[in-house]
Amino acid sequence: MQRRTFIKKSLLGTIGAGLMTGLYTWQIEPFWVDFVKRKMPIHNLPEQLVGKTLMQISDIHVGNRFDYNFIIKSFQKAQTFAPDFVVYTGDYVNYENKQQFEQLEIVLQHTVKGKLGTVGILGNHDYGRNWAEQKVANKISKLLKNATIQLLKNQQTNISGLNFIGFDDYWALNFAPEKVMTQYDATKANIVLCHNPDVCDLNVWNGYKGWILAGHTHGGQCKPPFLQPPMLPVKNKKYSAGEIDLQDGRKLYINRALGHLWQIRFNVRPEITIFTLEKA
Repeated sequence: MQRRTFIKKSLLGTIGAGLMTGLYTWQIEPFWVDFVKRKMPIHNLPEQLVGKTLMQISDIHVGNRFDYNFIIKSFQKAQTFAPDFVVYTGDYVNYENKQQFEQLEIVLQHTVKGKLGTVGILGNHDYGRNWAEQKVANKISKLLKNATIQLLKNQQTNISGLNFIGFDDYWALNFAPEKVMTQYDATKANIVLCHNPDVCDLNVWNGYKGWILAGHTHGGQCKPPFLQPPMLPVKNKKYSAGEIDLQDGRKLYINRALGHLWQIRFNVRPEITIFTLEKA
């Protein structure tokens, strides 16, 4: 009887632990935002920008797969940090139909804005089905412009002495980084915005030295402790999340995403990153 009781209790404990883990990965971690604070040393940073903050928000994925009011509430929390710059690194929707335009318009009423500037780039999901619907990208671009987010499509812009270089999405229709990288000026304080980190392995950089801010991977969304995530949407599997020194003067930071494709996360909390600028 003692053996039977032990087995029964062990089985119930295992089932209970499984249910609790499932509940955690479904209802808790997907909505437990991690405000990650990092230092960002930049070459040629103007003196007046030392100590200023730059916030990265990525992959909000507004749509029907989770309650997008979570994104609105996260934006409201992020606004309390009063960032000087804000960058959005793509994938604003989980596109299924035109309803996502209405949903995104609601969310964009609450966007976090930088005191000095707000810029963004598009991701693959912003190009609709198979990343090939230009009309979808055009509509999302218009909504972002109306929300006073300056979109960079293989372009650059200088804001208060900080030069932002933005690539269009690698998998979509208009990826052409050479249009802007041929104009790369190493004497400026540069930051590159690039949705898909696989672009780091392409021969498009023209000697660039500096930070690259990316998203796309969501950190895999589920990660076993001490192991790599089993599913990453990149060719180079070392491009998972966080800061990666590319050993050639470039430093990559991959944001784990604020939203999610599916409402499940384990050991990969949603992230908003806050960088403090300093001289390299």
